Amino acid sequence: MQVIPIDDLSVWDAAVWAHASGTIFAAAGWGTYKARCGADIARLGVSDENGDLLGLAQMQVRARGPARQIYVQGGPLLTDKGERHGEAVMRALLTYLALGPLDLMIVDPARAESPGAVLGLLAAGFAPVTAAGRHTLEVDLTHGLEKVQAEMEQRWRKALRKAQRNTELSLHFLDTVNERLAAFDAFAEMYKALKLRKGFSNNFDASAYRDLAANDPHLVMLEVRDGGERCLVRIAHVSRNRFTDFFTASTERAKVNAAAYLAVWGFICRGAEEGCRVFDFGGIDPANNRGVYDFKRGLTRNVVPSSSLWLYSRTRTVRAVAGTLLSR
Repeated sequence: MQVIPIDDLSVWDAAVWAHASGTIFAAAGWGTYKARCGADIARLGVSDENGDLLGLAQMQVRARGPARQIYVQGGPLLTDKGERHGEAVMRALLTYLALGPLDLMIVDPARAESPGAVLGLLAAGFAPVTAAGRHTLEVDLTHGLEKVQAEMEQRWRKALRKAQRNTELSLHFLDTVNERLAAFDAFAEMYKALKLRKGFSNNFDASAYRDLAANDPHLVMLEVRDGGERCLVRIAHVSRNRFTDFFTASTERAKVNAAAYLAVWGFICRGAEEGCRVFDFGGIDPANNRGVYDFKRGLTRNVVPSSSLWLYSRTRTVRAVAGTLLSR
């Protein structure tokens, strides 16, 4: 096995998006965003003795004092040939990284796992960690939109019809870079206000992601306006089979005009048009965010576990402590 850094971003992205499970988290743009947030990025390809590509893994590396944290998001992605050599791919990556006794490697497939990758992680000594928050709700798009509507709760269907009848409400998918930049700036302000209003925080840096989001064709962005005034911006990311709700922010006005229902339905219709098999609601957290959970489960109750996190360390104590923290 050979592990080779792939520095040409166009070559990297071509390989990621040619893969059936390729997502934005494995793509070069997400790595660029994480680099702006302080991570060292290594985009690695694993090939066999014939030079055939077996796997891809984008590493986010951060120094934590004397230790390193190595985070693989949206991968590793194994080719068809690599599916038969998952363990060898993972062991080749571990050898290349030369982990120290305090280093921790975290693999988050982000719903892009494959049987070969899971078997490879298990055989190479990675330990899975699950948590209550790692669940999502999915809508099956393969049976048509009428089936989706029929399975909605009545309250969800009524709210959607109310929004569709409201002539003051309009939904726009944003295609030009200038439109997307303006909408993203509005989203950033609304998102900042939302965090203050609801008292939560996260490490998402809108300013570092702004130009990347505006120029990424795998991000779908829409806005809802009420009487010409922007009241909601919603962003999704799209892969070959999955249309995934990503970020949303709105004004207080959106609480009463059912703009969120209109926006989500717009995503579902768009996903069906693009041939996606699944609309992924982007995760649920019933214990800590009941309002959003209640909104989402009105559309579907098809709950599925997200990917486990997979941990590896040469030191059992490091892995055990990390597993305890992440499971919470």
